[in-house]
Amino acid sequence: MPLTNLKATETYFRDRETVIELTQKLVRIESVYRENDPTGNEEEVANFVAQYLGDIGIETYVEEVVPGRPNVIGIIDSGKPGKTLLFEGHTDVVTEGNREAWKYDPFAAEIVDGRMYGRGTNDTKGNLACMITACQSLLLDKEEFTGKIILCIPCDEEGLMLGIKHFIKNGWADNVDGAIICEPEENQVCIAQRGAIRLRVDIYGKMAHGAISWSGINPNWRMARFIVEIEKLEKEEKARLGRDPLLNWPSITPTILRAPVKGEAQINVIPDHCMMTLDIRTVPAQNHDELLGKIDAIITRLKADDPDFKVNLTVLDNRPATATSKDNPVVRATYEAVAEVTGKEPIYNGVPGATDGTFLHVHGIPIVTIGAGDREIPHQINEYVDIEELAETTAIYRLATLKFLAGEDLQ
Repeated sequence: MPLTNLKATETYFRDRETVIELTQKLVRIESVYRENDPTGNEEEVANFVAQYLGDIGIETYVEEVVPGRPNVIGIIDSGKPGKTLLFEGHTDVVTEGNREAWKYDPFAAEIVDGRMYGRGTNDTKGNLACMITACQSLLLDKEEFTGKIILCIPCDEEGLMLGIKHFIKNGWADNVDGAIICEPEENQVCIAQRGAIRLRVDIYGKMAHGAISWSGINPNWRMARFIVEIEKLEKEEKARLGRDPLLNWPSITPTILRAPVKGEAQINVIPDHCMMTLDIRTVPAQNHDELLGKIDAIITRLKADDPDFKVNLTVLDNRPATATSKDNPVVRATYEAVAEVTGKEPIYNGVPGATDGTFLHVHGIPIVTIGAGDREIPHQINEYVDIEELAETTAIYRLATLKFLAGEDLQ
């Protein structure tokens, strides 16, 4: 339990008003990631954030990742030797979908009955506002700390994560001692993330009349055999690994299935080409190379049984699962901050999907994921965040920073 009620302080109420207003301003800028628009739409919100950071006295850099899609980096250097803490929160959001299906305008950031509605309120402009407000609060109160704070505000988290890759490539993540990934997790302390492998499977045949099937080679039969074998592999992996206490089960999920891949489908025509995508989600106990090897072995067996089995397997994405020890300083600082701000015992959990933090983890940085927002709400119509949770998250980020950069070794 906290020694003092942090939610009753002047700082808490000041920061509450700031984070609500900043979240509204961010949500009202339509920085929607669209798959068919490679230029994205983050430039306006990135420019706004860069201006905001500069206005509150934070050293700010803007780096274009691809045309129209910049990263924003903020640096707060105490001038004293110490550790470096990184906050990460992305600027892009997914499409709003059918606007007519929304109860409230998806880009108006309306507050109704204690909730703010809009695309990005939950994932993750609300949490982006929390991390900026927390740092602004430290500066306003002239809080003493050692080391450095880096604000990583990348583009393209909802796509191929080009922004965080560019951030790391340009050296910004070097010598970082811990990172807080600002995503909607109901302020649970998430110390693990499922990994992701995205595969495209192309199987080729010979086009023919459906009534004269012997004159063609039907790729659909071969894809069906492959899918059956993949389902068996998923069951084997679940039986082998069991249920992860934070991440639940590993999974192999067929998503897109298309035949023919090009041209118009007809009921009396055998297609010459069938395509499928697999969304594979892994747990830390799985080795991605070994799992891909098992899929290759399936293909080898199917080819041995069928000389007409012609397949091409393409790895579209490969992100490992992550796990951070409860004893790591960034986890301990965050856990203690949650306990003091909320007055409750924090909950450890895992992230069901991948985040930009995956690549920071690969770079050797311990990560913890935490933020405001219902875990089930991202990407939904009528997305929302509770405004009191925004205030709570801001206070957690603020206190976690002071604890991590206190100049004391938490290990």
